[in-house]
Amino acid sequence: MMEQALPEQSTWKTGVSWTSAILVAIIFLVAGLWKVTDPQGAAVRLAQARVPESLSLAGALGFGIAETLGGVMVLIPKFRRWGAIIIGLLLCAFMVFIGIHYTELRGAECSCFPWVKRAVGPGFFIGDGLMLVAAILAGHWARPSTGFRSGIAILGAIVVFAGVSLGVNESRHTGTKAPDTLTAMDGKPVSINQGKVFIYFFNPQCMHCLEAGRKLAALKWGDTRFVGVPTENPQFGDWFMGKANLAGRGPVVKDLETLKKLFPFDLPPAGVAIQDGYSKGILLQFEDKEPAATLTKLGFVH
Repeated sequence: MMEQALPEQSTWKTGVSWTSAILVAIIFLVAGLWKVTDPQGAAVRLAQARVPESLSLAGALGFGIAETLGGVMVLIPKFRRWGAIIIGLLLCAFMVFIGIHYTELRGAECSCFPWVKRAVGPGFFIGDGLMLVAAILAGHWARPSTGFRSGIAILGAIVVFAGVSLGVNESRHTGTKAPDTLTAMDGKPVSINQGKVFIYFFNPQCMHCLEAGRKLAALKWGDTRFVGVPTENPQFGDWFMGKANLAGRGPVVKDLETLKKLFPFDLPPAGVAIQDGYSKGILLQFEDKEPAATLTKLGFVH
């Protein structure tokens, strides 16, 4: 009877291991590939989640690579335990970080996964706890992992892919032809095809956007013109410009959809430096020395 029970038990454990592995692999591959293919957008979300902005891009790439590696490895039986360990460590790190910043982040989106709206609160820890249990089940009943060199090769391939993706994203954000004119809220045309123009995207209800706007207001713009673009509630655009000390700096326009197709970004604040009708760079960092350092390098402020 004992000899008959063992195969049945082994089959049951194998089924649980595979099911758990597939579930966490889907979640972490989606999260990791999103960060790797859109590192600038992921960096913005991490900065809004209290990751230091100077580290947000590196963090987005690092987390993206680790999440993708864990998601790939947990699907491969010979690497499953390693993949489960990587995923488990990432989940523990996420929970510890959110726990440290819980008071500041409570009620805000956790920014961990794309397209999934998860507010920071008790439910966040329950969700991550369930994923951690699934990772443990996936690895516990898997055979010991082998093939260290093959694992390093997988990691190397993901790192190369991340590097290529970063390069493509950086090049996509330079040299794009901007519209010749935009439309102000009062319907008047605003020409941006001559000289230096800085376009600032903001959400009037976003405190991070307000802080960034005040930093921009303190810079010496010289002959650079300023244009504001609200991403939500455009009726509050002028009010926001006043609160950010940007009133009178330049017009607020209503060309969000057109501009965002040309200069894609995830969440505000964001900015685009335009010179003689072509983009010189997109700015997604608004903490520490940024965006002043980049704008100075581009010659838009002094």
